[in-house]
Amino acid sequence: GRRIQLLKGLPATSTVEENAAAGVPVYTFNVTVSPLSSEGVAILPIIVNSNPLTEAFDIESKGDLEYRVVTTGNPVLDYETMPKSFDLQIFVEDTTGRTDLNVLTVQVTDKNERPVFRGNVAFQTVTIYVLEGTSPECIYQVHAADPENAELKYSLLPAPVPFLVLESGAIFSTKEFDYEKDPHCYFLNITVTDPDGLNSTRTVNINIININDERPYFTTKQRIYRIPEEQSPGTVVANITAKDPDDENSLSRLFYSIQSSDRYFSINPSTGVLQVTGRIDRDALPLQLHPNISVTVRVEDSPSGGHASEMEITIIIDDINDNPPECNPSTFRKEANENTTAGTFLLDLRNYCKDIDVDPSNNQFNFTGLSGFGSNNFALESTVPGRLVMTESIDLENPANRRVEVYSLTVRVQDIACPNYSNNIYIYIRIKPVNEFFPVFSNLSYEFNVPEITKVGSSIGRVNARDKDWPPSVITYSIVAGGGTRDCTNIFWISPTKGDVKILARLDYETTQKHILTIQASDQEKTATASVTVNVLEVNDEEPVCSPNFYSFQIPVSLAVGTNINGFRIVCQDRDSDPRSFRYFINEGNVNNHFTFSPSAGSNTTQLILASRFDYESGLDTTWIYRLHIYITDDNLLSARDKATHLIKTGTVTLSIRVIPNPTTVIATTPGFTVVTKRENLYSESAWYVPFVITLGGLLLLGLLGYLGFLLATWVRTRCPLAGKAASAPLINAPEKKKPKKKVVVTMTKLNTVFDGEARDPVTGKMYEFNTRSGTRRWKKTSEPLQLAPVVQVTSSATDDGGQGTDRAEAASKKEPSEKRKEPTAEAKPAAKPSARKSEAPGQDGLRLQKQKEESEDGGLSSPAPQGR
Repeated sequence: GRRIQLLKGLPATSTVEENAAAGVPVYTFNVTVSPLSSEGVAILPIIVNSNPLTEAFDIESKGDLEYRVVTTGNPVLDYETMPKSFDLQIFVEDTTGRTDLNVLTVQVTDKNERPVFRGNVAFQTVTIYVLEGTSPECIYQVHAADPENAELKYSLLPAPVPFLVLESGAIFSTKEFDYEKDPHCYFLNITVTDPDGLNSTRTVNINIININDERPYFTTKQRIYRIPEEQSPGTVVANITAKDPDDENSLSRLFYSIQSSDRYFSINPSTGVLQVTGRIDRDALPLQLHPNISVTVRVEDSPSGGHASEMEITIIIDDINDNPPECNPSTFRKEANENTTAGTFLLDLRNYCKDIDVDPSNNQFNFTGLSGFGSNNFALESTVPGRLVMTESIDLENPANRRVEVYSLTVRVQDIACPNYSNNIYIYIRIKPVNEFFPVFSNLSYEFNVPEITKVGSSIGRVNARDKDWPPSVITYSIVAGGGTRDCTNIFWISPTKGDVKILARLDYETTQKHILTIQASDQEKTATASVTVNVLEVNDEEPVCSPNFYSFQIPVSLAVGTNINGFRIVCQDRDSDPRSFRYFINEGNVNNHFTFSPSAGSNTTQLILASRFDYESGLDTTWIYRLHIYITDDNLLSARDKATHLIKTGTVTLSIRVIPNPTTVIATTPGFTVVTKRENLYSESAWYVPFVITLGGLLLLGLLGYLGFLLATWVRTRCPLAGKAASAPLINAPEKKKPKKKVVVTMTKLNTVFDGEARDPVTGKMYEFNTRSGTRRWKKTSEPLQLAPVVQVTSSATDDGGQGTDRAEAASKKEPSEKRKEPTAEAKPAAKPSARKSEAPGQDGLRLQKQKEESEDGGLSSPAPQGR
């Protein structure tokens, strides 16, 4: 809001005296409000700040917009210790939003104050003790101060007293006091006055102390007292009195005490009353043997350093019947076998109970009140108190006994003398079960039907056994016979506590169809057995196993539809399926469905058939290598509905088929020769010399192969010279001839290879065996005559190196493990022929090369090498 002059009379300066009480007016001012303000002041005048900070001032309203600043009394203004001036900032706001802030300066003025006593005399009446016969001396020093630091004067009233006060405030006695003649007490008013006449007064009490010089004496004549034991604390035993000759005309001020250390009694130091303070037990040591207590009482006429006298008194303690009979222990636990005969002695309570009262008339007791659950089976003998016997035999298996094992009895042991104190004895009698019965299985034999694919750890059934003993015996189960086979010692396991039978190893119907177990149930003493027959149910859990499961071969592109490819066939076996249940289908890789199997289902043997011809010319086919994944399932005999619920197993076979195109161009070139040798060797880790021998042999073989390759190349050049320039033009424009590359590859042949597949060589027609994992091959030993294949295994490869292309012959060689020697084979493409020899068929060249190869190899194995190498 806008700052307008609303505080009339401000700023201003005002004064206030120090020590002003709360509510003392300091300054009055008015508030001027705007005529537009209908309700006057919105925020009443308040002190929003002060310098220095203080809460000693506040603003009160006097009515009609008149206000005054008053003191709060908290804190009280002090000129000597507080600031001498305060600047109060007063703020006000009317209802129109106008505000004003002004300062009121309050100056604190000094005021003459009364002198103030210091020390103990400032807060209380000081009492001073003076011994009689003491010479005149300073007996006390009074201290006072003036707030204005003025000089003070001390005075004493009443004036006719044997004391005086000096200007320094020291109080002196002026005579030697006689307790028997002079007053015993003086009250002095000490006044301190400042130069302006203001004063303060305090009172000092002076007591004259008597000096004792006479020995006090006892006035009580009785020396022996008798009290019962177990008196409550505070019980008065005797009232001991004495006199002091120094106080013959007044009540003696004597101090009583017990000299000997005593835990049973105490005496009032002022009155001499002897009373009980501790428990007095006549039945405990030492009072059990010595019931008399001697006490030495001392009386003194001064707390210390005075005269004293002593007197011995004897207190006799009488026994009372204050203890009930006690049994240790108070709880008994006994055992008795079931079927124990009636009258059998169990417990004699007299050996465990006693009453510690000293007087024989107070320590006699008896046993009564046999009660509790099953108390009718027990009794206390009437002739001999405290003997507990059985009254009848207890059979836990009898329903009349409610099959209770523990009986809880209570016997009361009670004083014969009044007031007949008693205690309870608790007796727990456990009837110990006797193992009388053998365990009995719920069935004499058990039979469980378990599918052979049941998971290991599964529960296949439960046996249960009980016996008639009560409480029920803990039955433990175990397999005592038949829990394993020759191959697996522990096929089954039984839970020792629950009887659950579980399998620990996989069941196999094809191996064992039935297991007979002998289960034993034991209650730790007696045993019983039962037979458990486990019938293993057949489940289709075996996959079809086919041979071969991997095969790789080549076929010509012109192979006729319906041909059994290379005579290839698959033979499958399944230990838990009929041979007619097999079904064959190619899952992937059969591009354009060129291949199929015959039969496709219902037999464990099938042949690979070419279903449709290849068509590369029109672009329909573009794949030259087919990798077929064949699935063999055993669900052929199942209906469509059964296939959804029955377990079906699948075997797999992988085939790699390379399609060999027909040659379209014959180019004159120097035949290339590539020798490939593959060797694999497995050896023991301990045969350290094997790597050395293999490395040395490999180097020698590499040199030999290089030398043979050189000789072969020389021989080819001499036998097959290049065509002359006068020859007629070739069928197509021949690119620049490129010198054929010679490649020699040395690998290792596994010496202990297992040959698990067989196939027919497409060139020679001979049967050979192969390993499905490594591809190692060898000729199959048979008397079957060799058959010449009319198909020429020729492939064309082109490179983009300067537009030149070459035809490369493919060759491969394998080493037969049994002979342990390499059999190199070579296969070369025929050179290009002039136009005059166009009519010669390519197949004839293939036959000629084949004959040359057979003459040089004498039964060697050939297989085409991959293209693009």
